[in-house]
Amino acid sequence: MEKKHMSAFELYKTLSPDLPPTATKSPLQVANKKKRKKENGASKVSPIKAQIKPERKPERKKMRKKSAQREESLNEITKDEECVNGHGEAGEALDALLADLTKVNNSKERASKLFQWFINPIPVKSFFRETWEKKPILVQRKNPDYYKGLFSTAEFDRILRQDEVQYGVNLDVTSYTNGKRETHNPPGRALPFTVWDFYESGCSLRLLNPQAFSSTVWNVLSTLQEQFGSMAGANVYLTPPGTQGFAPHYDDIEAFVVQLEGKKHWRVYSPRSEDEVLPVLSSTNFNQTNIGKPILEVVLEAGDLLYFPRGFIHQGDCLPDAHSLHITVSSFQKNSWGDLLHKVVPAALEIAMEEDVEFRQGLPLDYLTYMGVQNSDKDDPRRTKFFSRVEHLMKKLTTYAPVDAAVDQKARVFLHDCLPPMLTPEELATSVLGASARWEHGQVMDVGAKITAKTRVRVLRGGCARLCSDGEAVHLYYTTENSRVYHKEQLKSFEIKVEHTDAIEFLIHSYPKFVTVGSFPCDSAEDRITLAELLFERGIVHTADAL
Repeated sequence: MEKKHMSAFELYKTLSPDLPPTATKSPLQVANKKKRKKENGASKVSPIKAQIKPERKPERKKMRKKSAQREESLNEITKDEECVNGHGEAGEALDALLADLTKVNNSKERASKLFQWFINPIPVKSFFRETWEKKPILVQRKNPDYYKGLFSTAEFDRILRQDEVQYGVNLDVTSYTNGKRETHNPPGRALPFTVWDFYESGCSLRLLNPQAFSSTVWNVLSTLQEQFGSMAGANVYLTPPGTQGFAPHYDDIEAFVVQLEGKKHWRVYSPRSEDEVLPVLSSTNFNQTNIGKPILEVVLEAGDLLYFPRGFIHQGDCLPDAHSLHITVSSFQKNSWGDLLHKVVPAALEIAMEEDVEFRQGLPLDYLTYMGVQNSDKDDPRRTKFFSRVEHLMKKLTTYAPVDAAVDQKARVFLHDCLPPMLTPEELATSVLGASARWEHGQVMDVGAKITAKTRVRVLRGGCARLCSDGEAVHLYYTTENSRVYHKEQLKSFEIKVEHTDAIEFLIHSYPKFVTVGSFPCDSAEDRITLAELLFERGIVHTADAL
C-alpha cells in the first residue's frame, strides 16, 4: 500500500513535543483569528519600493494544481551536463566530521577536508580545475542522511518559536504562479502561527541568514570561507508540495544546492550570451519563453548536491508528492579580476598624475572636433594618433599600479564579510573567551594569570587577521569580533606601532605553529609581552596551554 504524503508542517507537529496542544476554539477566538489574519495577511512587496499593500493569499488548491503531462515528462529527465554517481558513498556523519575537524591543527587544511566531504566523491583539485566557474555538476548519492544534521524543518520551526525572525530581514514568503513571482511579507516578527499558515497556503519560505540562528551552519560556513578566500553565505528554502517559489533567474554567486529533505525538480540553463557568462550582477526574473531549453533537468533527493556557476539560469519546483527543504551555500560574489581592477586603476591613475608629467599634459585643443561618437566614422589620421597616445598611457599606467594595496582593500572587505570563527573546545579554553576569571563567593576569582616570555601563542585562524597600511599608518584588521549577522558590526581594526609590525607578520606567517612570546622580533621584552597581551585580549591569538 502506497504511503500517503504528509506535509512538512504536519510531520513536524508530530515530532515537536514543545508544540502547544490543539484546543477547541471559542467563537471569540475564531473571530479574533479572522481579524488577525485580515490585519497580518499577505502583502505584496514592490521590487523598487517596500510599500506594503494588503492582498489575498494565493489559493492553495490553485497553486498546487499540476498537469499529468508535466508529471509524465519528469520520467524522461535529461542530464546533458556531468553527473557524478555517489552510490555506496555512505560518508561520515556531519557531527562526527565536525568533531574530527577540531583535531586538525591547520584551519586551511580543516576547510579543505570539509569541502572535500561537501562535494564527495569529486576530488577538490579536479573540481576547481574542471568545474568551478565553468559548468554545472550534479552529485546523486542515494543516501538521504548524507547531509543530516546540517539543518532541518524541525530546526526551522524551533527558530521561529525561540528567535526574533523578522519578515524581509530574516525571512521571505514567496510564490510563483502563472509566470508571476510575488513576495508576501507582512511587517514585523515572523511567528509560527502566520508562517505555517502561509506555507499551508502554498507559499515558499526562504530563511535568509541561517548562520545567525544555527550553530552548525555557522560552523560549516565559517570553515568553508577559508577554502574560498571569500565570504560563504547561505539561504534555506522550504517549499510545499506541488509549488514553485521563485521565477527563473541567474545569480552573481557560485551556488551549491544541498538537498536536505524531500525532493525538488530543477532545471538549469546555459547563459544566454557571452555577456551573461560570470555576470557582475544577478538577473531580473525571466519568462519561460526567453531562456531556451535546459541543459540539465533533474529531481534532487535528500543527500544530493547540485552546483552551478554564476550566470547559469535556474529554477526549482516541488513535485506533487513531496515537500522540499534545501540550503544553498554561496560564495565568490564580487571577487573577479575586474572587481580588483576597480580598486587598482583609480589609485594607479592618481599616483601617475602626481608623479608623471605625461599624465598631466593637456589634451589637443581641437580633440572635440575629431573624437567622440559623432566623429567615430571619420577617417582622420588625428584619431589614429589620439588612440595611440591613450594606448601608450594605459600601458604606462601599469607601472604605477598599487596592486598590493588594492589587494589589501579587497581583503578588508572580505574580513568585514567574514563570519567569526567558531572555536573548538581547546581554543575556547586557551583564549580570552574561556578565561576563568569570575565572581564567586563574594569575591573575584582566578584573576592575575599573566603572559610571559615563555608563553606559546598563535593566531586563532590562518585568515583571521591581516596587516594593512593606508600609507600613513599600519592597522591590524581581524574577524574574531565579527557578528554572525552580516555586517551587524563595523570592521574591527586597531593601529599597530611601526616597531610591532615585524612581530605581527612573524605571528601570521608562523601559523599553524605556536611560537613563544620571547621569540617576537621586538625591541624589548616589555614590548613583546605588551603586544601579546593586546592580541590575546582582542581574541586574535590563543595560548598553547590555558593561562
